[in-house]
Amino acid sequence: MEMMVERVCGLDVHRDEVSACARTPSEKRSGARVSTQARFTTNGSGLTGLVSWLADLGVSLVAMEATGIYWRPVFYALEDAGIDTVLVNAAHIKNVPGRKTDTADAAWICQLAEHGLLRASFIPEPGIRVLRELCRYRKSLIQERGRVIQRLEKICQDASVKLTSVTSVVLSKTGRSIIEALIAGERDPVVLADLARGRLRPRIAAIEDALAHRWQAIIQRSLARVWLISTRWTTRSRSSPPRS
Repeated sequence: MEMMVERVCGLDVHRDEVSACARTPSEKRSGARVSTQARFTTNGSGLTGLVSWLADLGVSLVAMEATGIYWRPVFYALEDAGIDTVLVNAAHIKNVPGRKTDTADAAWICQLAEHGLLRASFIPEPGIRVLRELCRYRKSLIQERGRVIQRLEKICQDASVKLTSVTSVVLSKTGRSIIEALIAGERDPVVLADLARGRLRPRIAAIEDALAHRWQAIIQRSLARVWLISTRWTTRSRSSPPRS
C-alpha cells in the first residue's frame, strides 16, 4: 500500500494518559520504517512533553480518535504548537477483533494515517468553537427550564391546585405569588385568590374555585424543592416581562 505521509503519529487518548506511536523513516536501512512508542500524561507537563517528543521526531501529521471530551486538551495543545492534527470518528477506525491495548490502538491509528486512510472530522476555528459551546449550553438550559416547569405543573395538579385552568402559564406573576404563598403555609383559597394581579383580578372567584385543593405535607415539600430549582431556571429577560 502506498505511503502518503512520511512522518506520522497516532494517539490513543484517555482521561489521564495518552499513548503515542510514531512512524518515521529508518536512518539505518533505506526504505525501512521505524515505530517509536511513548506514553504521556494529559496534564500540562505531559502535553508539553508530547509536543517536544513529536517535534524531535519531525512528525508532520498527528491522528487521534474522538473519545468523549478527553481529546480536547490534547488537540488544543497540538494546535497551539502548530502541529497538523486530525480528529477521527472512532467508528471509522475500528480495528479487527482481538486483544486490544492502548499501544496497539495507537499503532493502528498511526498506520491508517500513514497511508492516508483517515477522514478528518470538522473542527471549527477557536472563535466558532466558543460560540458553538455557548449556543449548545443555552439550548440545554432552555430544555431544562421546560422540564422544571412541567414538574412544577405536575405537583400542582397532584394537589388539585388548578392554576393553569385560570392562568395561561403556571409561572405568571399571579402563579408565582400563589405558589410562594402555598410554600409559606397559606391554605385559605380566598387569601390566595386575592394575590391575583392585572387581568386576573376580575376572575378572583374562578381562582378561588381552582385553589380549593387537597393538601398534604409531602406535596408542600415537593413543591418547595421544585420551586427552588425553578427560580434558578426561569429568569425572564427584561424585554419580555412576566404575564399577569
